[in-house]
Amino acid sequence: MGSGHSHGHAAPTPVEPRTRLILTILLAPALLVTIFGLFALWPDAAAVPDRAPVEFEDAHRVVVTVVGPRDDVTDTVPVRSGDTVTLMRAPDPSIELEPGDRVVAVGSPTDAEAGVPYWFFDFERETPLALLVGAFVLVVLLVARWRGLTALLGLGFAFLLFVHFTIPALLAAQNALAVALVTSSAVMFVVLYLAHGFTARTSSAMLGTLAGLAMTTGIGAWAVDAAGVTGANSTTEMWLPRIAPGVSLPEIALCGLVIAGMGVLNDVTITQASTVWELREAAPDASRGELFARGMRIGRDHIASTVYTMAYAYAGAALAVLMNLWLIDQPLLHALTSGQIAEEIVRTLVASIGLVLAIPATTAISVFVAPGPAGAAVTAPGSAAG
Repeated sequence: MGSGHSHGHAAPTPVEPRTRLILTILLAPALLVTIFGLFALWPDAAAVPDRAPVEFEDAHRVVVTVVGPRDDVTDTVPVRSGDTVTLMRAPDPSIELEPGDRVVAVGSPTDAEAGVPYWFFDFERETPLALLVGAFVLVVLLVARWRGLTALLGLGFAFLLFVHFTIPALLAAQNALAVALVTSSAVMFVVLYLAHGFTARTSSAMLGTLAGLAMTTGIGAWAVDAAGVTGANSTTEMWLPRIAPGVSLPEIALCGLVIAGMGVLNDVTITQASTVWELREAAPDASRGELFARGMRIGRDHIASTVYTMAYAYAGAALAVLMNLWLIDQPLLHALTSGQIAEEIVRTLVASIGLVLAIPATTAISVFVAPGPAGAAVTAPGSAAG
């Protein structure tokens, strides 16, 4: 009973108070800087450009249902608005309409007098999107339960932060890099601790995320400048500086790069931190060196799968652009270094490099923070004698 020795696989000791203090010393300044950044960069309403109304003068929008085929002679489509069947000016032939489709139409008194009261504006998507969101929330709650609920709350916070801070701050010509860092840091603090609790394990992942975010930002800033990323690769992007004169498209591209990499960093860092803790519970006597080596073996598998995922995600998002470039007879190198493709390549490579570097960083932090070998903590003072 009075023995000072432990036999077998004893449970790992709790995280040392000194380690918790170090975590607090490292994370508290980052949290304070994030809060200060939110206050300092929060845009004045007067500095944000006015929002242009979607409605047209003397016109109104209405949801109608297509009830018949397109008439190629009159270029119209029969639609039902309430109990009335009338005509709508047909969209471009590339947009196919079928009976039963619900679309958003725009009408005006002038159009009504001409005999075609409506013209096609867009598809009605509120109902299918609402169903999809409902299915997503239901699946997350059924599978992840309480953890899923906290993750959804974190996602809601991120959405509100983007809408009320990130986008207005960028439109108000605040420093885009600072906005990206503050946004990412604020989201990660809330999302990680809300979803995974206030534990040393979560703090390890948070430190790894901040380290990965810093590396991604530094590499991204160099890459955007060195590769001449302009950010002006679509009509929408080219119009943005005219609506918001203080906006810098290259800075917006860098901001987007940092935010895009944030979610992937969150995924790998929390997974890697959890891996180290689980390995420690499974092997309480393993040395920290052995723990790091085992964690990195799993981390390398995670690197491979995540890099593939990112590459495929960007390829899927830019599929139409890739098809257009394929149709142009030019050397492959010229196609890959063209503006829009080069921007996607830069985004993918920078995020991937940050991700890869974040895994050993998070593993090392977690190994340091996790309890040491079980046998190392059970030697009582004076037990070495005799």
